[in-house]
Amino acid sequence: MYYIGIDLGTSAMKLLLVDEEGKIRRSVSREYPLSMPRPGWSEQNPMDWWSACLIGTEELLAGFDRSEVAGIGCGGQMHGLVVLDENDEVIRDAILWNDGRTSEEVDYLNDTVGRDVISGYTANIAFAGFTAPKLLWMRKHEPENFARISKIMLPKDYINYKLTGVHSCDYSDASGMLLLDVRNRKWSSEMLEICSVREDQMPRLFESYEVIGCLRPEIATALSLPENVKVVAGAGDNAAAAVGTGTVGDGNCNISIGTSGTVFISSDRFGKDMDNALHSFAHADGHYHLMGCMLSAASCNKWFCDEIIREKDYDAVQREISRDRLGENEVFFLPYLMGERSPINDTDARGVFIGMSMNTTRADMAQAILEGVAFAIKDNIEIARSVGIDIERSKICGGGARSRLWQSIFSSVLNIPLDIPLTEEGPGYGGAMLAMVGTGLFPDVRKCAEALTRVKETVLPDPILAEKYENRYSEYKRIYPSIKDLFKELRRS
Repeated sequence: MYYIGIDLGTSAMKLLLVDEEGKIRRSVSREYPLSMPRPGWSEQNPMDWWSACLIGTEELLAGFDRSEVAGIGCGGQMHGLVVLDENDEVIRDAILWNDGRTSEEVDYLNDTVGRDVISGYTANIAFAGFTAPKLLWMRKHEPENFARISKIMLPKDYINYKLTGVHSCDYSDASGMLLLDVRNRKWSSEMLEICSVREDQMPRLFESYEVIGCLRPEIATALSLPENVKVVAGAGDNAAAAVGTGTVGDGNCNISIGTSGTVFISSDRFGKDMDNALHSFAHADGHYHLMGCMLSAASCNKWFCDEIIREKDYDAVQREISRDRLGENEVFFLPYLMGERSPINDTDARGVFIGMSMNTTRADMAQAILEGVAFAIKDNIEIARSVGIDIERSKICGGGARSRLWQSIFSSVLNIPLDIPLTEEGPGYGGAMLAMVGTGLFPDVRKCAEALTRVKETVLPDPILAEKYENRYSEYKRIYPSIKDLFKELRRS
């Protein structure tokens, strides 16, 4: 039998066809546009996702026996606000996870309603990327559209709806809406009231591996698939990627370096960072996790190469970075190109180079970006350690993590071994694994992970470099507190 895993990303949808032994038989990627109608805004048309899904699935299955497809699972970009009217038509473009328009709404929730109150309802505080602030923004700025809302969902849930006709959401993805009582795994009636939302406007909640339904007859016909193909609820991209790397069970860690960067720590028990610098979310394995998320990770490197130095060969840029300069660079970079979530929660923060001189080269700046992203990930690791979580090693995945140089920098900055997964297909592979569980191939997510995930190699920290980076990190930590008030002043000016 075959299983389709879908990764609904910010720039493209990637689809995988996986067999019963976990082997990827084919992968297909379909890009779609990203709209930024104003500085700091980020939107997409959900129909572009659906078109990519239909065309990509057709390409994915070409030449394979489609009667052998048993299940579909989707991992998707989190937090995006998708709103449907009474006819299940999209009301407006989705407002995405990296959209920064909701600073006033975040301040209202955290400062007027109160951080302790919001955290009591949901186990988290408000961040600009979360869904609840977007609803408050829409209520204020687009009241006509807000009044038309019949259903509220997340990006991957829209794909699941188009496949099955079921309005669903899983607990891991719902955790990032700021509308879920994470501890008790139910919609928070208090948060719904604050956002002027009724529970009947929310999708039905499922565990990530639970089957929400089978293909609509017209979709099955269009794709030449059996109508009994099962679709599972799927997961938010970070939880799905964690499943795909085997980061399930108590105390395991995964670092993902994609467009955004995340630190994902799985747990068998509910827990939260009392300062709410880390997110307390449900996990796709039926348990929980803590997560720190930075908004710009590998995208910082892409921005520098594509827009600043106009060099598409990223490897060539990194080859200019002399190994003996690691830990010795005089240039620092704050990777806050889209503002920042964890741990500073500052929508006004922006990217900053500091320490440049007439001797600074583009290699120094490129190195500062790689190191700055690693330092920002370390910020989140240090928060976890401060609440008693002992992170002795981690898996690392994502497009940025394929760089050998960056792997070495991360390992030494964090001073821990980093395990590189044998199969590094992130949310899509995790989605396929969830489909395997939902269709009964495996009894639970942990057993599936134990059977299918393997470590390809381990990157060890360099003790001398680790010491240098510890000193550099202590200097890096002083930069943001010194200029954070300036960011706010620049926003007001």
